[in-house]
Amino acid sequence: MSDFINIKNLTFEQLEVLSSEIREELLNAVSKNGGHLASNLGAVELTIALHKCYNPGNDKIIWDVGHQSYVHKLLSGRSLDGLRTFGGVSGFTRTSESNTDCYDSGHSSTSVSTALGYAYARDLKGENYNVVAVIGDGAMTGGLAFEALNNVSRLKSNITIVLNNNEMSISKNVGGMSKYLSKIRTGKFYHNTKKRVKDRLGETSLGKGLKHIKDAVKFMFLNDNLFEMLGIITIGPVDGHNIRELTEAFEMAKNIDAPVLVHVITKKGAGYSFAEQNPSKFHGIGMFDVKTGEVLNNNLSLKKPSDVFGETLTTIAQQNDKVVAITAAMPDGTGLMEFAKKFKNRFYDVGIAEGHAVTFAGGLARGGYIPVVAVYSSFLQRAYDNIVHDVAMRNLHVVFAVDRAGIVGEDGESHHGLLDLAYFLSMPNVAVLSPCNNEVFEQMIQFAVNNYNGPVAIRYPRFPLEYEMAGGFVFGKGSVIREGKDITVVTSGCCLKKVVEAVNIAGVDAEIIDIRTIKPIDKELLLKSYGKTGKIITVEDGVTYGGLGSVVQSVIGGKVTKVGYDNDAVVTHGSVSELERHYNTDAKSIAEVILKEVK
Repeated sequence: MSDFINIKNLTFEQLEVLSSEIREELLNAVSKNGGHLASNLGAVELTIALHKCYNPGNDKIIWDVGHQSYVHKLLSGRSLDGLRTFGGVSGFTRTSESNTDCYDSGHSSTSVSTALGYAYARDLKGENYNVVAVIGDGAMTGGLAFEALNNVSRLKSNITIVLNNNEMSISKNVGGMSKYLSKIRTGKFYHNTKKRVKDRLGETSLGKGLKHIKDAVKFMFLNDNLFEMLGIITIGPVDGHNIRELTEAFEMAKNIDAPVLVHVITKKGAGYSFAEQNPSKFHGIGMFDVKTGEVLNNNLSLKKPSDVFGETLTTIAQQNDKVVAITAAMPDGTGLMEFAKKFKNRFYDVGIAEGHAVTFAGGLARGGYIPVVAVYSSFLQRAYDNIVHDVAMRNLHVVFAVDRAGIVGEDGESHHGLLDLAYFLSMPNVAVLSPCNNEVFEQMIQFAVNNYNGPVAIRYPRFPLEYEMAGGFVFGKGSVIREGKDITVVTSGCCLKKVVEAVNIAGVDAEIIDIRTIKPIDKELLLKSYGKTGKIITVEDGVTYGGLGSVVQSVIGGKVTKVGYDNDAVVTHGSVSELERHYNTDAKSIAEVILKEVK
């Protein structure tokens, strides 16, 4: 299925057959390459209806997050055979792939803002195309979505917002918006009210004159509709797996010269029983067996850092009742599920609201608690000002568990955690730690929670910390892994293993230093080693300008050769090993740099 599919003239019966074929294609592709399965299965009929009613390439369909755009990719002529592989199609929308992708995506709650910008640009230019934002109810927990909705009402022309309500983001949705949409979703209030109005009016002249009781109920209870109160005309709820109903709703929305919201009810994982029963597991999944739903070849023998974090924090919380945990819609991904079960009153899932999570943590810290904020590195970028203004400048004891730091692999450019070290290093009062193995990681968590009295960030990768070594963690001190006289190689965290491998490949007498506390850095150790070897290379899993290499350079005041990622590079998707080879950060490439500097 790699040719552009023109579905304009297909019958609804034919479209139903197509939806089944697409589900088979999704299962085949994701089971081989991994990816976001449940969200795409739930959006099959929705995407087909959008392609039937609109003209992607001319009309602008903006997918919030973009992880549910696989069906859209298929319908616009792209193959999923190389999904998320190096050189293959991305797991998110990319303008470089197709003109039907009108915006690059990857983070949540952005689609309405983008669509509003497109709509104003269209009107200012006097152009004529439709603008559609597809946003999930999980993304509606993000503040940016509400900021956009607040401005949508000022638009005097058409924009369509498709609210895909499946009661899930990555995990089960939380908060007041989720409850509000769930109330609409069940339809009990609406349908009971409709019956009461119909019964009360009965055979009166008014009752006979109202052909559309639905419109009467909508009018009478206008103030109960949040979106109507914001000046957005609402259609629905609509069955998100009924292509005919969806098509009728979208055609209606197109013909209204005002902002419109189409409320669509879908089931995440629809059509595949394992995904329906466990949508969180199949939200983002690796290779799996389609027949059994079991994950394949996933290095299950190696403990992931998120598991180490969750287990350690749970143990600490049993002994320290001041410890609380906060996450932004990712209790499972960050390893906090067990903590959430054992300490329900000390666990807070704030939804997709990273900025709020951080400022909320600041309030908890001022209130006498020790908040631990667990968020993926690339998502924590969204809370930069909150960290600076509400935690760092106040020197509050908040622990940031920065998961997925460094290269994450197949999710690609919007999900790599390459910037966190550089921005944490620029902030006042924030200590920054980076573990090389699980033992050191556990010690860092214990220290950050129980023995430190200020903001501290612990950054760790998605994949297992495999470097086996003796020696523990001492705050502010680096560790000499190997002594040498030819050159000093300074690294931290997960890079240590490949640095040791690189030195072995190079065959030189190199001194290797593991910087476990990046801020404040061990100046004495660095100056001593530099005085001995006269040459320094740094290796890091982030951007080189403003990162570890820049700190080392400021300490020694001399030349430092930096191995890492260019600040202006947008790192693509692929396996970690492929990306490291491509960007010259693998062990072989590091060895070549070492040999060049030594010679």
